[in-house]
Amino acid sequence: MRVVLRFLQIFLITIPMLAMRQDKPVRVIFFGDSITQAGVGPTGYITKVGEMLKASGKDSQYELIGAGIGGNKVYDLYLRLEDDVLSKKPDVVFIYVGINDVWHKSSSGTGTDADKYVKFYEALIKKMKAQNIRVIVCTPTVIGERNDNSNAQDGDLNQYSKLIREISSRNNVELLDLRKAFGDYLAKNNPENKEKGILTSDRVHLTEAGNKFLAEKMLEALVK
Repeated sequence: MRVVLRFLQIFLITIPMLAMRQDKPVRVIFFGDSITQAGVGPTGYITKVGEMLKASGKDSQYELIGAGIGGNKVYDLYLRLEDDVLSKKPDVVFIYVGINDVWHKSSSGTGTDADKYVKFYEALIKKMKAQNIRVIVCTPTVIGERNDNSNAQDGDLNQYSKLIREISSRNNVELLDLRKAFGDYLAKNNPENKEKGILTSDRVHLTEAGNKFLAEKMLEALVK
């Protein structure tokens, strides 16, 4: 009888704990640069992901956290990984970095060489996977919206996007190919071949339409 009572006690304690664990929302961190920093604003892409989740009745299932800092490159993310990501115990992390690694090569001479970009990026993934975090890597988007491959940094962006695709395959992590998604969209929606004003306000940072488009892609990757 005592054994039965003890079993019932354990059962009654365990069931509520399991229920609480199952009801805990999925913690998602968006890790990146100024595009992600702006993502938590009123019309930012992270805010819009939250609105889309709410519209589908799933907002209680996810906790969204922005961890973007303007000007960041991949090694900046590595330096703040512990404080801004790992300490928060996320379930999912989107890594979205690369624009400044490419852009700053020409603007200030402080970009990131391809080999260093790969090393820091894979070090980020290794540390996250060690904590059983679901990692989703994103290719960099655009520095200029011309759709004929005539933007000044298109060559580097294509190269670094290729590196991200290879990193995804080599490290067995999910890929969100934003470079391709933005390119496909602009091919259809930029008939005048404008440099900006479709998805970006200044060739890089997003318009409200750009934030909405990015949010849709992020959400598709998150809930698939």
